Amino acid sequence: MIYFITLAFTIYCIVMSLRTIFIPNTIKGKIVSVENFIYLTFVYITILIGFGLVYILLETKGFQIMIEQYPMATENFVERFGTYLYFSAVTLFSVGYGDIAPIGIGRLIAMVEALIGYTIPAAFVAKAVYGRERK
Repeated sequence: MIYFITLAFTIYCIVMSLRTIFIPNTIKGKIVSVENFIYLTFVYITILIGFGLVYILLETKGFQIMIEQYPMATENFVERFGTYLYFSAVTLFSVGYGDIAPIGIGRLIAMVEALIGYTIPAAFVAKAVYGRERK
């Protein structure tokens, strides 16, 4: 039961973080500012950690999410979570390095994460420009 609550809460946090990009008046009128940079950084961090948690939660339930080219011999939960955070970051910010490949349900989740990673900058810039034009 705690598994489903944690998974639902993690997905909720990801959705709410993405939602802030599309709510009017959350970004100041200036296109380049420290506040906008910090805001975008926290959105990325929330999504990165959220997807890392989704991956590790699914793995603890027995789903095979990814295969590694160079698996570590002794991996505890913290090391495994670090691997999933790395995988999440590489998926969110780029196409991937090839040292870790998603399989099974992990492919679908990685595609959604990559789509979000490509959409965030466009939505952020569009919102900043649109907000600037309105003033």
